Amino acid sequence: MQTVIYSTLAMIAFAANSLLNRLALGNSAIDAASYTTVRLVSGAILLGAIGMLNRDKGWLQQRGTWRSAVLLFLYAIAFSFAYLSLSTGTGALILFGSVQLTMILAALISGERPHFLEWTGLFLALSGLVYLVLPGLQAPSPLGSTLMAAAGISWGFYTLRGRGSNDPLEDTASNFIRTVPLVLVICLFNLKDFHLSTNGLLLAGISGAITSGLGYVIWYAALRGLTTTRAATVQLSVPVLAAWSGIIFLSEEVSFRLMLAGVLILGGIGLAVMGRGKKTDQVREQARVSPKR
Repeated sequence: MQTVIYSTLAMIAFAANSLLNRLALGNSAIDAASYTTVRLVSGAILLGAIGMLNRDKGWLQQRGTWRSAVLLFLYAIAFSFAYLSLSTGTGALILFGSVQLTMILAALISGERPHFLEWTGLFLALSGLVYLVLPGLQAPSPLGSTLMAAAGISWGFYTLRGRGSNDPLEDTASNFIRTVPLVLVICLFNLKDFHLSTNGLLLAGISGAITSGLGYVIWYAALRGLTTTRAATVQLSVPVLAAWSGIIFLSEEVSFRLMLAGVLILGGIGLAVMGRGKKTDQVREQARVSPKR
């Protein structure tokens, strides 16, 4: 039950990131660079505070890496600028579709032999993404789609790099801290578009400290009780939650193109995850029945 609660809260937090970004940028309450800066800085402060409370060493050890920090920065900045032209549901669908496809393709490149369902699911998911961004009256912004795909790829590789972490909380806090000088540089190049408001700062702060910082901590807690397959499956709920939150809170419309692409992408990724699970079960069964030498 604890795992279910943690997983539910984490998925709500991830979907809320999309909603908060759209609420802030869609209403021009803050510019994209400043939003990203406040988001990452507030996340670093909260995670750093939690890290100090959980350790006797005082301040955090700098255990993160610059490579991971750069990936986190690229995800966050591309995420913010993409939502200048994408709806909540479309952005979340492209983001999490790109994340899962990145992780599946990375597994293929590393030499994993995919199950038939994995190949089928990968083809359907890629077809859905291509269909979603094809030119047309209902197609999302090409620039926004490209930026969100880049955000998803960055987050996918960031997730893959974090798999071997012995202390996810401390590593994540350190990576957040390392992103601060990177976003400050972006702000310097974006001075002509600089604008702030109390509402924009509040939304960015909530996104960084609560739905990003605290959301990641809750997700790490949930992962202790989830297999890799179940963890991947659970994340498929985020685009659905984000789309509905956009409809309820922002009065966004859901087009036929988005619904069909969503079925293809989420269904394809679901098949791929099922195929990976079946292959893992087969390997375990073979190991169990094989005679010991």
